[in-house]
Amino acid sequence: MTTTTTYERLADLAGVDLGCTGYRTVSQDQVNLFADATDDHQWIHVDPERARTGPFGAPIAHGFLTLSLAVPFWTELLEVEGVATKVNYGLDRVRFPAPVAVGSRVRMRATVVEVTEVRGGYQLVVDQTIEIEGGTKPAVVARGLYRFHA
Repeated sequence: MTTTTTYERLADLAGVDLGCTGYRTVSQDQVNLFADATDDHQWIHVDPERARTGPFGAPIAHGFLTLSLAVPFWTELLEVEGVATKVNYGLDRVRFPAPVAVGSRVRMRATVVEVTEVRGGYQLVVDQTIEIEGGTKPAVVARGLYRFHA
């Protein structure tokens, strides 16, 4: 469910649990495209046959591919009206506790930890966890920094 607010009410989001997104399936095509974009063609990602006999028993998504899914997940969690510009300002404390096997479904859970005024806007500090359906550990745990400008 999407939380909708206005630019003027962004400060009210401090401490708000935004819930979780729907699930997305990570496909081999997606992994291959990411490998091409980043020039990271390690066999554990792009060679399904070899990866089946490797340490994870299947090809896995790049950790940074899984992390990048935070971008489309955000559109499911938060809509801010009256904003001219949204900027991914940075990340703190990023960890990849569990690999995401190709074909797995993942979703993101997020909580706004803090909202502060910055020059020309607001910065949200958000704890975000990308979970693997049926997994015992998350795929990504990160603190995101997002700026909104009117």
